[in-house]
Amino acid sequence: MSKSIYLDYAATTPVDARVLDVMLPYFGKSFGNPSSVHGYGRIAEAAVDSARETVASVLNCEPDEIIFTSCGSESDNLALRGVLHARHGPDRPRLITSHLEHHAVSKTAAQLQKENDVRLTWLPVDEYGMITTGAMQEAAREGAELASIMLANNEIGTINPIKELVGICHEKGILFHTDAVQAAAYLEVDVQKLGVDLLSLGAHKFYGPKGVGALYVRKGTHLLPHITGGGQEFGLRAGTQNVPYIVGFSEAFRLVKEERLQRTSHVMLLRDRLIGAILENIPGSMLTGHPRERLPNHASFVFKDVDGNFLLQLLDSAGFACSSGSACKTGNPEPSEVITSLGISRDWALGSLRITLGKDSTPGHIDAFLQELPSLVSKARSLK
Repeated sequence: MSKSIYLDYAATTPVDARVLDVMLPYFGKSFGNPSSVHGYGRIAEAAVDSARETVASVLNCEPDEIIFTSCGSESDNLALRGVLHARHGPDRPRLITSHLEHHAVSKTAAQLQKENDVRLTWLPVDEYGMITTGAMQEAAREGAELASIMLANNEIGTINPIKELVGICHEKGILFHTDAVQAAAYLEVDVQKLGVDLLSLGAHKFYGPKGVGALYVRKGTHLLPHITGGGQEFGLRAGTQNVPYIVGFSEAFRLVKEERLQRTSHVMLLRDRLIGAILENIPGSMLTGHPRERLPNHASFVFKDVDGNFLLQLLDSAGFACSSGSACKTGNPEPSEVITSLGISRDWALGSLRITLGKDSTPGHIDAFLQELPSLVSKARSLK
């Protein structure tokens, strides 16, 4: 794999060397349990407290509004299950969401409907995969306990108008959760500006380690924990904290804020060149997601009469690591729910391709990719 060009940064990112450096001491010398009262424990506790303060400063919130978890998916689950299980009353609780959410939200929502009798409203999306204010206004009329809409889509890159959607929900007394796992690497995630009540993050999307995430919970938002035991994380997430990973999360997130403008301008230039060249040079190609309101590192397409999974195999053999959408969908012969929600027909939807860039992507990578892709798409069509 040493000669491979990595173009799948939306799936995961390599751990930044600077992040690894701050993590290493907590695997060795500073190995204590942060719940212990002795010196080893106090050192670990101080590291967690410092990390919490750093994450809070980036999100523009208070440290005690940050709950560390194992990943973005757990953060999503804690938000949805925590709010809806905490709701007591004579009526069934209601959740508003969409089919374009990450499965950590959409499958959790479906299970809550089936197992916990939660009323579920699926919002429609426009042709770009965006939740419109009109759709939210219509759904919010009946009221709800919670709405969960992602800040930016992991598969097609579309950015939702979260601030406006939050305003509509708050007028009806509806709490608002956003999955910002994919967005946080490039978009500002100031929770005061967004106005959200809950926000999910995962470190491995912005050069931190896999296996650690966070959930912002605005003060006054009542949650029931879904992992019980000790009193860690303010009683909302029991279990000994993963100190080195939490430290790595905070350092990676700090670097995101410090280097956001530089990283964004770098990937946006490469992304725009990639999109323009593919649409111009490959017949039967279509951009998916919003043409402007999209993540700066994200380019996603469908190709007519192409098997997307076969195209991925051809690309991999040629030395390019890409995705057909969500990493969880690799190998699935059916078109993704996200793509079909856009109204794209099956003969196009099966040929999806996601190319996502990172801080280590270069113009040379794009040159090499654009040189090979047209012939590989043609080959995939001829061998379908």
